Amino acid sequence: MISAVVPVFNEEESLPHFFKELLKYLPRLDKDYEIVFIDDGSTDSSLEILKDFEKRNKNVKVFGFRRNQGKAEALTLGFEKAKGDYIVTLDADLQDKPEEISKLFNKVKEGEFDVVSAWRKDRQDSFLRTFPSRVFNLLVIFFNGLKLHDYNSGLKVYTKEAAKSLHLYGGMHRFIPILADMNGFKVGEAPVKHSPRMYGKAKYGLSRLWKDLPDMFTMLFLSRYSKRPMHFFGPLGGLVFLIGLVVVIYFIVLHFQGVVISRRPLYIFGLIAVIAGLQILFTGFLADLIIHLSRKELNGGTEGFLKYKSD
Repeated sequence: MISAVVPVFNEEESLPHFFKELLKYLPRLDKDYEIVFIDDGSTDSSLEILKDFEKRNKNVKVFGFRRNQGKAEALTLGFEKAKGDYIVTLDADLQDKPEEISKLFNKVKEGEFDVVSAWRKDRQDSFLRTFPSRVFNLLVIFFNGLKLHDYNSGLKVYTKEAAKSLHLYGGMHRFIPILADMNGFKVGEAPVKHSPRMYGKAKYGLSRLWKDLPDMFTMLFLSRYSKRPMHFFGPLGGLVFLIGLVVVIYFIVLHFQGVVISRRPLYIFGLIAVIAGLQILFTGFLADLIIHLSRKELNGGTEGFLKYKSD
């Protein structure tokens, strides 16, 4: 069985056309299918249209948030409600055509990958949309190392295990390949055709890139230091402490030479740096301790991380 998870936010114009296209190609992939629509607090008639789909087709399920929660939360809910062995996500704006799903689905079904992301090789968007997306992709590759051409594509196919391992929030849906890779799943991509937007308005631009930076640094920390936070806090805290200590020792020497140091701004800076360095070091120590204790309590320690075990 295959589940299509579709987050929707103010897509009343494209929904009828999208639904028609999806029903044309989805049953070809698997006779048993379901379509899970998540209305993300739309302010137009999108939810009413989705309810009509549900009445007309028994394979359609609709869930609606009371207010806009974000695409990450919508996808997480969709993954929770999906019952298929394979899960496909795509946007309802018809820029990614349902007919392209098969290119990704075949790679996952053959066991080559657990997650396959669409690569919009010939992207049909304006420069104001493609430029920030390219910058975002380059930054993600630089910070995290997983080399994909297109992280922002909404069209992806997952195994059930890979999809349900994801718990997304904020802007984390843009880092799904990295999160899946961190969880031990094989991640790949496949080039697909991309169509120009015919309905609605784009929801990603230059301002979105700036808002994504905090999430990018969060992902950097999670991907490299989530299991060993002291490796991050230790060198940083040690460097700050060392700089402060050198400054303080310098002024102690001046003090014994009869120089008044109490009003020197650099002396105050040195004291603050020593205290800040110690705080950073203790933060890393506490984070390491918490992770050690939580891993120890999780299914007896390491059993929760097993891929296979004998009966």
